Amino acid sequence: MSEIPMSADPHVHVARSPWWFKLLGRLLEPWVRIKREPAEPATLLNSGAAVCYAIERDGTSDALILERACREAGLPSPMQLLDLPGRRRRSVFSLSRRHGWLFGRTDSRGPKEPIGQLIRAIEDDPTRDIQVVPVSIYVGRAPNRESGWFSVLFAENWLVVGRFRRMLALLLNGRDTVVHFSAPVSLRTVLGESGELTQERLTRKIARVLRTHFRRIRAAVIGPDLSHRRTVVDAVLNTEPVRDAIAATASKENISLAKAQRRARDFALEISADYSHPVVRSTSFLLSNFWNKLYDGIAMHHFDKARAAAPGHEVVYVPCHRSHTDYLLLSYQLHHSGVVPPHIAAGVNLNLPVVGSILRRGGAFFLRRSFKGNALYSVVFNEYLAQLVDRGVPLEYFIEGGRSRTGRLLAPRAGMLVMTLRAFLRAPRRPVMFQPVYIGYEKLMEGKSYVGELSGKPKEKESLLGLIRGLKVLRQRYGHVTLNFGEPILLTPLLDDTAPNWRETTADPDAKPEWLNGVVDDLAERIQVNINRAADVNPINLLALALLATPKHAMAENDLLAQIELTKALFQELPYSDRVTITPMNPQGVIAYGEQMGWVRRIRHPLGDVLVTEGEQAVLLSYFRNNVLHLNAAAAWVAACFLNNRRMSRSSVLRLGQIIYPFIQGELFLPWDKEGFAAQVQDTIEFFVRRGILESSAEGRVLERGPGQDDGAYQLRVIARSMLQAFERYYIAIAALVKNGPHTMSAGELETACTLTAQRLGMLNELSAPEFFDKALFRGFIQKLREAKVVWTDDAGKLDFSDALEDMVRDARVILAREVRHSILKITPGGENDRDLDARPPIDPDDGSAGESLHDRHVANEHMRHDRHQ
Repeated sequence: MSEIPMSADPHVHVARSPWWFKLLGRLLEPWVRIKREPAEPATLLNSGAAVCYAIERDGTSDALILERACREAGLPSPMQLLDLPGRRRRSVFSLSRRHGWLFGRTDSRGPKEPIGQLIRAIEDDPTRDIQVVPVSIYVGRAPNRESGWFSVLFAENWLVVGRFRRMLALLLNGRDTVVHFSAPVSLRTVLGESGELTQERLTRKIARVLRTHFRRIRAAVIGPDLSHRRTVVDAVLNTEPVRDAIAATASKENISLAKAQRRARDFALEISADYSHPVVRSTSFLLSNFWNKLYDGIAMHHFDKARAAAPGHEVVYVPCHRSHTDYLLLSYQLHHSGVVPPHIAAGVNLNLPVVGSILRRGGAFFLRRSFKGNALYSVVFNEYLAQLVDRGVPLEYFIEGGRSRTGRLLAPRAGMLVMTLRAFLRAPRRPVMFQPVYIGYEKLMEGKSYVGELSGKPKEKESLLGLIRGLKVLRQRYGHVTLNFGEPILLTPLLDDTAPNWRETTADPDAKPEWLNGVVDDLAERIQVNINRAADVNPINLLALALLATPKHAMAENDLLAQIELTKALFQELPYSDRVTITPMNPQGVIAYGEQMGWVRRIRHPLGDVLVTEGEQAVLLSYFRNNVLHLNAAAAWVAACFLNNRRMSRSSVLRLGQIIYPFIQGELFLPWDKEGFAAQVQDTIEFFVRRGILESSAEGRVLERGPGQDDGAYQLRVIARSMLQAFERYYIAIAALVKNGPHTMSAGELETACTLTAQRLGMLNELSAPEFFDKALFRGFIQKLREAKVVWTDDAGKLDFSDALEDMVRDARVILAREVRHSILKITPGGENDRDLDARPPIDPDDGSAGESLHDRHVANEHMRHDRHQ
């Protein structure tokens, strides 16, 4: 046995462990593998003070585990003796003691005697200090995939188990033992801060603080104690808002109070989770095998930062929503990494027979899609959520509302955010932290159904039979999955910035401050932005960005290799954020992986192989392009300016970019303001100049690309086309409005006209992007026009607009080719005010159809204006 370091305190004495203790330690050693948290706990201790360990439960096994953990970490032994008034005792005590050998009762008064002795020792010697180190010991917190079902039953939980059950837990799960060392508490400091407290009261206070500490650590490691679902439901039904709603329902519907109470209880039981630690562990055990059948690996990035920021906060996980497996993956990975899985808000459509019960015991609570017309249900749900927040239960919900069918983040629905915020305002005891999570896939189980729904097929309703039929997905492989944890958003600083007087808000649950909607909108926007700032660029994303930007979704192998290399270099040299991760594969590896996954097909040819994605695969691939489209936005804008123009002034690229940026930002949740986007555009231009794709002249004021057959021009076209459909959608909307004239169309009519035009255009051009005619995207663009005061609604509900809208139509000539504009204008329905928009001269005469002499004239004019300004 190695030498145990000793404290400098002369009142500490080395003592030999009893022979039976050493013997048990040797017998136990092969069955126990210890993981220390932190890995080097010696850094927590204060030098010169004696150490006394406090453990949660009395037991020989815990003492053996503690002694071994201290020995392996180089800490003072818990078996050494402390000189205390009237006696010597070991350097460890427990908060509870059990009397009797095999079957004994727990005595919670256990710590009072040793704590009292420690305090008296400090009082008797003013030069002495003793540091109490709380140590939490968990056996079998997270059984691995090799563990059996029997092991799961004896994993750590909130129950105080007897010696026999503890022995079985050690034999079955001892290799998954966690020993958590907390920062020491100086009894000299506590005594100095105690004021006039008597020794007895101080002893009780220290014992109470230790119990609270152990409960908090246990809740963080294995989850909150929610074993009594009935307790939570009763607490909800006894709140004043629910009692008032019950009385109001009974009065309004002329039913008895007892019947209204039963209805409220039924609602609460329908909603509430029935969290079960054994079920969570059993599900984790099952999912290990399930993931191994489906995926080639699950990676997490920046999780350590998220875990370090979480202590002391009510954590709300807000991931993007792309698949039904999102919440299972996140909960599994959190549990596997030693963090309690959150309670998850799930749609009531998932409360299926058998499946719903398992989900409920895994922490799912269910909500209806709409609360309208059911005031009692709304109040019960709000109070249930408030109970979870008040108890410090970690939460998870998707602010997009439903799964994204396009691969883009959806416009947020703020219902759950509002309820969380109001729950916090009622009892702001624990700060709230929103943790965005980006989830990236390489293939989706629901991919084909998403394409069908976007093409107009009705959404298939979830059912047990459908779930059974869906088990055939197990026959396929879905590549790798990545979970990236974004920068967390702390609610209190956000409230301080946007509503400095928020603390004056009353605890009235019905109160709705004027600033609430603005704060919620800001919070939702930040969450989506931070999800996108944590994107993962996988090989399938890179292939999609390149191949889908070509007319036939095919590229020569050399061109594809060059394009992938350029895109990776762009993302690496101009990082979108420090949390974006990029595949380490080289371009050759990316192509080989795409072939292996079945996304691309190689066509052999004597002059060089061609890589192609075809038919339904191309449509499905658009989902993965859209996952990372925001990373490419600035580069796509710069490249788009040179689609139809050989030369262009730098100032025009920047000016037009700042005009269009609010619309791109609203669609892709970009992180910059207008000035920040202009800086990103400048950096992108310099990147293209360094790579020789653009040339800069006239002291940097003029930019020029090579001729159309040049490799650089080809690469620019590929980059530009990733965003070209967005620009075409914008043109469809503004062209339809201007073509029909003011006061002729409502917002709904304009949405419908735009959707029909885009559908028609898609049919004629065989577009592989179903989101091109997504009505929600048109709705978002129209809303941005309203926010910019370019479009507004008149008294009759029709849309009116300013001259700026017509300027935007003319500016579109810089980006969109003449044939594209003509196709859109020909298809777009017009009214009595139908006008030929393309007959007007553009503001910036950079129309590629006018020839290079027109470009040169425009550049010269730009120079003249610049010189006059100087």
